[in-house]
Amino acid sequence: MMWRNTLVAALGLGLAMAAGGAAQACDLAAPDAAKAGPGCARAWMDHNLRLNDLMTVGTHNSYKQAISDPIMALLKARAPDRWQALDYSHPSLTEQLNDGARALELDLVYDPQGGRFAHPAGMKLTGQAVSPDYEAAMARPGFKVMHVQDLDFRSSCPVFIDCLRAIRAWSQAHPGHAPILITMNTNDEPSLVPGGVAELPFDTAAYDALDAEIAQVFARGELITPDQVRGDYRTLREAVLKQGWPTLGQARGKILFALDEEGRHIDAYRGGRSSLQGRLLFVNTDEASPDAAYLTLNEPSDRPRIAAAVKAGFLVRTRADADTVEARANTVTRRDAALTSGAQYVSTDYPHPDPRLSSYQVRAPGGAVTVCNPQRAPERCAGLPVE
Repeated sequence: MMWRNTLVAALGLGLAMAAGGAAQACDLAAPDAAKAGPGCARAWMDHNLRLNDLMTVGTHNSYKQAISDPIMALLKARAPDRWQALDYSHPSLTEQLNDGARALELDLVYDPQGGRFAHPAGMKLTGQAVSPDYEAAMARPGFKVMHVQDLDFRSSCPVFIDCLRAIRAWSQAHPGHAPILITMNTNDEPSLVPGGVAELPFDTAAYDALDAEIAQVFARGELITPDQVRGDYRTLREAVLKQGWPTLGQARGKILFALDEEGRHIDAYRGGRSSLQGRLLFVNTDEASPDAAYLTLNEPSDRPRIAAAVKAGFLVRTRADADTVEARANTVTRRDAALTSGAQYVSTDYPHPDPRLSSYQVRAPGGAVTVCNPQRAPERCAGLPVE
């Protein structure tokens, strides 16, 4: 039955199954989801809501596993004011998706030859051996996933293409899911550890390779891309402001990627394109740019800008917490502001409490996975969850 309901919603047929099993018409022109008819809420939402009419919760640095005890002890000794910011971790991407995360974040380093990050200097400095499995994974050419090379490098999927395959496998097994946002930082910094290895620069060639790796795993029809959103409009910004994002029915079961960077990284990814023509990633830019569609606005001071951007039609990601501060203090001010800000994707390190710290956690209202956006006429959903 699930495949049939998914197909009906995707095709916009406006049908629902009555108690006796017969199909009945849904009133897709009803003022809200509750008035569309029995069993018709999902069909109404898929027809009337757009991607940017949603709000959901995801995770920050979703790949991150706990730093080993010896390296954490080193950090505590040498960076007593900073180590706490790194003291968090997450389960596998699949577990997070099963738990309702609909936004994930991956930090990438460029490793076209393979092996560049196979022997973290922090392991040598603390007298630890690198496991054969890790060394073999790092030897594979291609992008790797880690937070800080040589120190905070442990990942549930250290090879980027393996992360992509895990996400796609989950998506294929759950075809009616709300659209999943994958944000990415592309790191190219020197090592913080003597004898460590510097990250390679992300230039246009590196970003070409990044798009190519994504395309190895996902077909275009499985993604929401700048080209799809722009359509026949001159710029991506114009399309977002005038036409809008795909409907929920069109977006269910799909993935969208965004480059969460600034300045030279965004310019390198554009590669001279005025509106991301042919690219797979949306980019974090300002609201006036021709390729404006997605914005990362993480700070509490960004709330007025978030509200204005969401009202205009942009897609926004914000954070409910950072650097373990909110969890250690068990304070919910920033969390509650994020959940009501209008940002479609709210990121956290605590979808569940860390019992070492407090009861702090971040979930969508009512325990739902995805709900109507609180700044975009939420009454249309009549209090019903989107997913």
